[in-house]
Amino acid sequence: MISPFYLLFLVFGLFPILFSIYLSFHAWDGLGEMKYVGLRNFRNLLANDPDFWKSVGNTFVIWFLSTLPQLFLALVIAFLLNAAFMKFKDFFRAVFFLPNITSIVAVAIIFGSFFGTQFGLINSLFQALGLERIDWINDTFWVKVAISLMVIWRWTGYNAIIYLAGLQAVPGDLYEAATIDGASRTQQFFRITLPLLRPIILFTVILSTIGGMQLFTEPMILVGNTGGATKGGLTLVLYLYSQAFGNQLFGYASAIAWMLFLIIGVFSFLNWKFISKGETH
Repeated sequence: MISPFYLLFLVFGLFPILFSIYLSFHAWDGLGEMKYVGLRNFRNLLANDPDFWKSVGNTFVIWFLSTLPQLFLALVIAFLLNAAFMKFKDFFRAVFFLPNITSIVAVAIIFGSFFGTQFGLINSLFQALGLERIDWINDTFWVKVAISLMVIWRWTGYNAIIYLAGLQAVPGDLYEAATIDGASRTQQFFRITLPLLRPIILFTVILSTIGGMQLFTEPMILVGNTGGATKGGLTLVLYLYSQAFGNQLFGYASAIAWMLFLIIGVFSFLNWKFISKGETH
């Protein structure tokens, strides 16, 4: 009964993973004969490819600009949804979760109309207020802000629902006891809520790290597979895609994929160590 799952996993999961390892040590255009090149793909990637390092830097900047505001807003929304005075809680949960199930391509196209340089809604608003237009797509920094805002809009509600589940699991008698002992709301937040939410926060940080490192659709729709004129929107996965399906360098793209895997693993481990620092067992 469980064999269909394992058969599908072997064909569409395990085989591509193992084949990409094999492919990373070869030069292949997707049609011709494979040529074994050893570690040349990795050496070129690390030593002779400034675009790779630019994509790494872009990815980390976008992750930073999107993840911190996203998780902070999600925590605030979760507290509001968990508050006793809040009405229509089920309605607001559905509203905040709606961006996560909306077509990401459709969202990216709509945001593209917002950030258009000449006819974008935001620049039109700036012009009406007497402010200068921003070249969202071609400016190295502002293109990262535009992509980050798309990520924040899409994932804030998702993380808020996760935080809400964590808040509802905190026993109410802890707050009652703290109130009797004279603890303020702020003290209760830092001494009860945050410590008990630590595993949930760690979970969302690691998920956001993995998702942020794999960012593709938003920059692809907004700036194309080149990352824009200044390559300010060139993320790691976008660069991988352009090398594989643009330049037909499938071996080189496989090497990028495994470097991405290594970066995600190291960065997730560092996040785990940082978030769990001081946790007692």
